[in-house]
Amino acid sequence: MQFLLRGLLAWDLTARESGLGIVYLAFGVGLLVFTPIGGVLADRWAKRTLLVLGQGTIALAAAFMGVAAVSGNARYWMLLVASLTQGAMFGLIGPARISASAELVGHEHLGNAISLTSMSMSLTRIFAPAAAGVLAGVATVGIGGAYLAAAVFSAVSTVLTARLPKLEPVNPSNRNPFTEILDGLSYVRSKPELRRLILTTIVAITIGFNYVAFMPALVEGQMGLSESHVGFLTTASALGAVAMTAFVASRADGSDSARLLIYCGLAFGVSVVLFGLAPSYLLALLVVVVLGVATNGFMVLTSSRSMVLSEPSHHGRVQSLMQLAFAGFGIAAAPLGALAEIVGLRATIVAMGLLTFCAVSIYGTVDSRSLAPDSR
Repeated sequence: MQFLLRGLLAWDLTARESGLGIVYLAFGVGLLVFTPIGGVLADRWAKRTLLVLGQGTIALAAAFMGVAAVSGNARYWMLLVASLTQGAMFGLIGPARISASAELVGHEHLGNAISLTSMSMSLTRIFAPAAAGVLAGVATVGIGGAYLAAAVFSAVSTVLTARLPKLEPVNPSNRNPFTEILDGLSYVRSKPELRRLILTTIVAITIGFNYVAFMPALVEGQMGLSESHVGFLTTASALGAVAMTAFVASRADGSDSARLLIYCGLAFGVSVVLFGLAPSYLLALLVVVVLGVATNGFMVLTSSRSMVLSEPSHHGRVQSLMQLAFAGFGIAAAPLGALAEIVGLRATIVAMGLLTFCAVSIYGTVDSRSLAPDSR
């Protein structure tokens, strides 16, 4: 809900693609700075403590924006601060969330666990964005009321997370955190296949996934539709994601997972191109269903494969590098938004899809082992 509301409020306050981009830039900067720290802490702290701290802060930031919007005092700079704060907290908890899955279920069920975790989040995306869009479009509720509803759900999530096992670190270290970050980078550099996977994921998500940042501009600005239509578009993407996750869950630990990863990445790029070219809302709706299938499959399979290719002692730091893709997504939104104002929104989205397709194509060509059955 908050992801969609952030874009809707930014559009209401600025009515510019660059306004959307800068909000996601703030989110990305928070991710970029705090994700490496989150990776170190995930390998050194009890993961439950880290998750509760991060999710509780996210709930507070949403409540602040809700109160500001309801009272009519919301300002663009407030949205930037809230986005920066929430990005920082997602950076702190992201590596811990993924690596916690491995500890809870064991290495042999890792891909399946990550798939099912992704399915749970995709299921919320079926209803939550549409609900957020509908609530934001109702005069008596508005974006502020929708933000407060999102804050309540975040608070409930924090309470539920507090019931997890403590999840103590596998190999705690008292070394300087900066040294730990450098050690993680050195570890990835020493594993060529893992390095190529991380770089490809960062490029694909940084560029291609930004289609979601420009949904309000495309639907409201170019198609002349409402916030509710933006919400339904996001829901359609989530429906595709759930369908794909159910398929991937039984195959993420199988011998063909690497090949499936490539196919999903290529479909991701092609679908972004088609989204940029969609002449009507109905066609855009159909395309984002395919986008949900492709993007979710790609993200689930890259996460699970990166865990397979790394050791438990480095899971947190490896996942922090994987999560830098979403930091890049936020940071790239600002220059992409500026580019959209110069060359046009649709042309920019098409270019994003082409770059994503090329990045995955290069990965599949260079690392031929990724196209062969997994040798595990």
